Amino acid sequence: MKLKNYIIACFAILISITTYAQYGSQKKADNLFNKFAFANAVEVYQELINKNYNAEYATRQLADSYAFMRNPDSAVVYYKKVVEQKNIPIAYYYNYAQALRGIKDYKESRKWLRKYKKEGGKINDLNFSKDQDFISSIFNAKQQYFLTDVKFNSKYADFGAYEHNGTIYFASSRDEGVSSKHIYGWNGEPFLDIYTTSNRTDSIVNHKSKLKGDVNTVYHEGPITITKDGKTMYFSRNDYNKNILGNDQNGITNLKIYKASLIDGEWTNIEELSFNNNQYSNGHPALSHDETKLYFASDMPGGYGGSDIYYVDIKEDGTYGTPQNAGSIINTNKNERFPFVNSEGVLFFSSDGHPGLGMLDIFGTVLDKNNNIVSVINLGVPVNSSKDDFSFFMNEDGISGFFASNRNGGVGGDDIYAYDRIPNLIIEGTVTDANSNEPVANALVTLKDIGGNKIADLVTDENGYYQINIDRDSNYILDTKKENYVDNTKNITSKGIKKSVTSITTNISLNPVSIEDIPIEELYPIYFDFNKYNIREDGTVELDRIVNLMTNVYPNMVIKIESHTDSRGPDAYNLILSQERAKATYDYLIKNGVDASRITEYKGYGEEKLTNKCDGTAKCTEEEHQLNRRTQFIVVKMK
Repeated sequence: MKLKNYIIACFAILISITTYAQYGSQKKADNLFNKFAFANAVEVYQELINKNYNAEYATRQLADSYAFMRNPDSAVVYYKKVVEQKNIPIAYYYNYAQALRGIKDYKESRKWLRKYKKEGGKINDLNFSKDQDFISSIFNAKQQYFLTDVKFNSKYADFGAYEHNGTIYFASSRDEGVSSKHIYGWNGEPFLDIYTTSNRTDSIVNHKSKLKGDVNTVYHEGPITITKDGKTMYFSRNDYNKNILGNDQNGITNLKIYKASLIDGEWTNIEELSFNNNQYSNGHPALSHDETKLYFASDMPGGYGGSDIYYVDIKEDGTYGTPQNAGSIINTNKNERFPFVNSEGVLFFSSDGHPGLGMLDIFGTVLDKNNNIVSVINLGVPVNSSKDDFSFFMNEDGISGFFASNRNGGVGGDDIYAYDRIPNLIIEGTVTDANSNEPVANALVTLKDIGGNKIADLVTDENGYYQINIDRDSNYILDTKKENYVDNTKNITSKGIKKSVTSITTNISLNPVSIEDIPIEELYPIYFDFNKYNIREDGTVELDRIVNLMTNVYPNMVIKIESHTDSRGPDAYNLILSQERAKATYDYLIKNGVDASRITEYKGYGEEKLTNKCDGTAKCTEEEHQLNRRTQFIVVKMK
């Protein structure tokens, strides 16, 4: 017995180590996915599938990743598996149709498009007809981002929001509270300055909130980017330095990029970067995550269009290389501006040259395994609109940030908008001993779909804690087992959960029992006729045995009753029918001498917990359906 317990304990520890490693892998993959690092995410999702850890979810993410990498051949393989999953969101029918179109299998694509429409899906037929846009169509098949209020917008221009160490920096022409304003003749508004605030809900941001130091002048400044250590800022400014305003040969003042140093809480020591030129504009600086490159927009000669995205290498000695054009995948014969690079090295930018919704739209790039840019994705509504959308910023979490737009409904000309991506939803909780309330370590928690199919095994840590990602708008079963404890089963739902909710807490209490005392094998299920809830004669035999066990053999035993139906008939009707079966079972036991206090619950589950494949998708015999029409008895307590 001791040897068996030792083996079980070692096995549980091994599962625990593996499970938490796999959960960590899933978090890593999701983080990479949200940050557009699809090539790296693919490898991790594939590992999770190989280990059968939350494999259906990983398959969906893998299919999308391949699609966004412009690899429809691989995307089709995994979308085919996805659409075979139960209760799959219909958006995946559309995604599969798009990927099939990407490999020019138009016949099969039309088939899945019809299925998508039949299930209530709506499409833009014009967009669907463009083969080259299939990845943007897939990305925008479901809304990726959701907008939240920003209170610090003004009636003037506000854009370029950039968050660093809890401070939000942005460019604004508000200059409110100042008696003498320097007016920009082009639009009749004050010139842009850099302002700061600590919260997106801060509604009082005025001249007292201007960036401290020497960055702001009487001309335009912004947007900015800051090094990780917070000591160096790169920013755009009109060609104005040391009180001298520069002009090109036509008398036009262009943009240049400068840098400043943070000294004693103020930004000073302003330096113009060496690659600027009086004859064209360089602006909108953005640092790569490793701070070895500085991206910017420029209309320098030799580009693809009006303004292009460029980058320069930042050398170890602090000097700069020669500006390099970011290439034709990014740049078009029109205008690309406002670059931003997230923590995974993914470049975002605005363009009016790529297919979009209106004027300037925001795009993300897609990298291959070698970090080469292979395509761009339009971020879609609500980030993009029919007007100008620009100055995209993403926080380190990959699911929140800012952008600006002059769309209708704003406060001023350009307004800042905050966005949030729907965060992953986890189920988490603590498993405790019902008597002592102490945590139960190394308990096996199995997440199942509503059909009873295993999704993943979890093992509680030393604090009895477990967690795993789950889908929204879905139903699950949590089975918890631990040696010397009574098994626990819970039904969990994520339906109706607000988009802002990131966690469902489900704590589990296990009742300790002695293995030698548990007569679980003696409590057999009873069965019912189709569409009936009366107790059959063969059922009375088993119920009489249970009455004898509870009144004479195990006088302290406490049970609960769970009743079920087969899959035939409407869900709502089956739930009522199963409850009637549970009540009939309960009434029989009480009538024949079992104290009502020793039955903690009698509950019907409808067709949620089928024991076999007979869920309506497979042909089954009457004998197979019979196995699902049952009442089961769960031992809750022995002493």
